[in-house]
Formats: sequence, C-alpha cells, structure tokens
Amino acid sequence: MTRLFAFAAALLLTALTVSSSCVALPSSPLRFTLEEPNGATNGTVQLTFRQEGNGDTHFTSNSFLTKDLGGLDLAALRGGGSGPIRFAVAGDPGRVDCTGTGGSGRASGTCQVVANPSFNAFLAASGIRQPTESETFSLIAVGANRATVTALADARYPVPSIDDLTDLAALDVSPGYIRALSSGGYRPQTIDDLVEFAALGITPAYVEGFVRAGYGQLKAHELVELKALAITPDYVAGFERAGYRNLPVDTLVELKALDITPDFVRAVQRGGPLPSPDRLILLRSVGQDISKQAN
Repeated sequence: MTRLFAFAAALLLTALTVSSSCVALPSSPLRFTLEEPNGATNGTVQLTFRQEGNGDTHFTSNSFLTKDLGGLDLAALRGGGSGPIRFAVAGDPGRVDCTGTGGSGRASGTCQVVANPSFNAFLAASGIRQPTESETFSLIAVGANRATVTALADARYPVPSIDDLTDLAALDVSPGYIRALSSGGYRPQTIDDLVEFAALGITPAYVEGFVRAGYGQLKAHELVELKALAITPDYVAGFERAGYRNLPVDTLVELKALDITPDFVRAVQRGGPLPSPDRLILLRSVGQDISKQAN
C-alpha cells in the first residue's frame, strides 16, 4: 500500500510539473496576451498563449526575458495609447511569430507557428517522426533542442517520442544531466524513468549517497519511491545506528510514510529488545500510545 502511495506521488508530481509548463494547442491560430508587471525591473514579461474552440480553452503561460522575444519594441509596449506590437519566440523546433497591438505595459494579438525544416529533418534522421503544428508549438514553448536528442542517443536511450522531448524540456532536463547519470552508472533504462528522475530531482549525488550507505543495486522505481518521500541516506543511517541493518526499500518507504524515526524507535524500545519494523509500523498506523505499550 505504502509503496503504491509513493509511486503515485512521484507520478503525480511528474504530471503536474510537465502540464504546468506546456499545454499542447490545436492546429489553429493562437492568441496571445503580453504583460509587463507593474514596477518590474528584471526585464521579464508574462506571455500567455490561448486558443478557444469546441467548448474548450487551451492555454500556456510563462515568464520570458524581454531579450528572448525577438523584435519586441519595449518603448511601444510601455508607451501610452495603443500601437503595433510584433515579436517572435524562436528555438530549434521553429518560431512563434506574433503580431498585435499594445501599450501601457500590455499587448494582445494573434500568432502563427512556423516549423523549422532543418530541425524536422534532424528528428527524421534520428528516427523521430515529424511533429504536428500543435506539437511544434509545444516543443518551442518548452525550449526543446537538438542537444537533448543527441545526448539521449549518446547515452543509448530508446528513441524518444515527441511527447518525451516535450516532457524532458518542460522539466529542464539538460544534456549535462543526462550525461552525468550515464557516466556515473545510474542511467535509467527508459525515458519515462528519466522524466521521473528529473521531476523529483534525483541526481547522481543522491544515488551515490545510497551506494555509500550499502544500497548499490537500487532500481529506478525504488529511487523514485525513496525520493518521492524525501528519504535520504542520513535517514537510513539513523536506523542503522538504532540497530536496523540493510532495511529493504519497501520497509524504508513504509517507515517514512508513517513518519517513523529513530527517536520513535527508542520510545517504543525503552531499554527492551529492538522492536521489529513491522511492530513499529503497526503501532504508528493504529495510533496507539507508545508510552503504555509493553515490549
């Protein structure tokens, strides 16, 4: 039960992280709103893309540096009245060209998605199908790039799908992160596992900590379960000092899910024999007063 809880938590975190970064839009004209927050001094604007149709509304909103919006006239955006506004969001997969009107720190209008033929040719050469217009928009919006595709191939991952590339970019998975996991011997077997690693912040250093603690053969799903509940090598070491050696991952997950600590162990033990992990879990799960328990 607890193992399933931990795994579900990891999947939920992954889904939330990716969906908050990008929502794929249908193949139709896009509308945008661009706003510069009052008093903003860091050169950022909030850019929202929206499409409505068939009773549904699809949108994605992100903060951008003004220097990354090619062609944006800040004087026109900030000026009084209303005037023409033009800018583009560009990346390896293509461009989103936007035109509209604006002033006083706000603009709105429509956009067109223009795919980059050389990027699509690169994908085809890598065994990846050509993205649709809506997928191209998603790839641009999250900053997908060739370097990630190359890093995946170098690390001998399976050929990624368009959705894989979108998810990885939405989570800011860099070629360096992919290489670090691979060179350290901690490469997940699948891209789905890599996405979960990135969503939870599983780093080579995190894995190495468990290797030093005697957990050198952890599987990807076990690392996901441990990280989802913020279980650290220090947490494991605390139980080892209390007398528990080589606790299985499932047991560690159950203990952490119930907030069972070495201090709780000492309160239950009270100078008697070391209680079993199952006893600790039972006492905590039923909420009994440990001060009245006899060993």
